[in-house]
Amino acid sequence: MAARTRADGSIPTSAERARARRISDALADRYPDISTALDYRSPWELLVSTVISAQTTDENVNRATPGLFERFPGPEDLANANPEEVEQLIYSTGYYRQKTKSIIGLATAIVDDHGGVVPDEMDTLVTLPGVGRKTASVLLAEAHGRPEIAVDTHVKRVSGRLGLTAETDPVKIEKDLKAVMPKPAWHKLSMRIIQFGRDTCDARSPRCGECPLMRTCRWPDKRA
Repeated sequence: MAARTRADGSIPTSAERARARRISDALADRYPDISTALDYRSPWELLVSTVISAQTTDENVNRATPGLFERFPGPEDLANANPEEVEQLIYSTGYYRQKTKSIIGLATAIVDDHGGVVPDEMDTLVTLPGVGRKTASVLLAEAHGRPEIAVDTHVKRVSGRLGLTAETDPVKIEKDLKAVMPKPAWHKLSMRIIQFGRDTCDARSPRCGECPLMRTCRWPDKRA
């Protein structure tokens, strides 16, 4: 199998891949059974919940979506929804007008263009309203176990601090991580890094003294 290249075209060395594997293994030991904190019962519910989760907490989403999915269980129901009613149901998640427009547009596209079935291919998912590469990666990794890596602010911060990437663009970060990390770890990697970013590698107050990766961390501002 050909070696995977980073965003800059370089190929990770065997030592770099070995180091990345050790990081991946340490995160897997810490979070062996992790998955998204969003509640969902189908790819459709996960897709909508992930779109709604922008700029809010998973807890806020999980409080809002039961009422949303009870009222509008599937794509066809949501495609024909009154926007004002949807806005009321997801108001607590913030940016509710834009999110309502996105999820109704998303539902309409799935009904009109995909027979009411949520696509399961990256190239198709990212054409849907409100669905970027991160959202599509979450869906494919979580609902289908596909080898995808979703890059959010936690993944960007932690992978940069650990020296796994020097990139700042999410697509390039994803490519760098896929180049250096073992492929079997990809579909759980994002959620593990996200949780690690929340409970240890915090943006403002990282708990470096408690960090199992402190010795291998490349961040110049780490704290003893």
